[in-house]
Amino acid sequence: MSPTPQKTRSSNILALDEALKTISTLTTLDLQNNTIGDNGAQALAEALKTNSTLTTLYMQKNAIGDKGAQALAEALKTNSTLTALELVHNKIRSNGAQAMSEALKTNSTPTTLKLNIGAQALSQALRINSTLTTLNLTDNATVDGGAQALAEALKTNSTLTTLYLWGSSIRDNGALALAEALKTNLTLTTLNLGYNSIGPNGAQALHRVSQTTSYHILK
Repeated sequence: MSPTPQKTRSSNILALDEALKTISTLTTLDLQNNTIGDNGAQALAEALKTNSTLTTLYMQKNAIGDKGAQALAEALKTNSTLTALELVHNKIRSNGAQAMSEALKTNSTPTTLKLNIGAQALSQALRINSTLTTLNLTDNATVDGGAQALAEALKTNSTLTTLYLWGSSIRDNGALALAEALKTNLTLTTLNLGYNSIGPNGAQALHRVSQTTSYHILK
């Protein structure tokens, strides 16, 4: 009898987990469009606690939920080499996003994070984190509340240079808050706000601030 797909995936995940614990040359791991789920993410998280070479991990479209995200976040608290983590198009919800935020408050290694949920939670981390330079929240249900929270964080954050909020249902109130933050933020250079619902007032405010600063605002 041939093994079931589930058993095969479990075996492959365990093998990968063991490999990451021993391979000393791998720096980039691309696992996009697989179905590793929470179990796979948890296994990888265990490996990340001891791995000292991996710098980039792509895990888009892997059916990872909060449990997997929480395990990865816990690993990030001790991992000192991973600089880029992409987790978009998974099943991560608010608890997973909050765990990532908590990890970023203490980990000083990640520079790039791509996650399509958790604008408000991650805004808390931005107030403290001093290494993240790129935050990609594309296709995030950010809406105005999340945009306003991020704007408040930008008033004190001095490391983020690129922020993607493409397709995040942001309207005028969110755009106005971001424009106000950009008057004092001196490090953000690129802000992507494409495919939102920003009206004339928000657009005018963003245009005015872009005329007096070096920001590259994509609307």
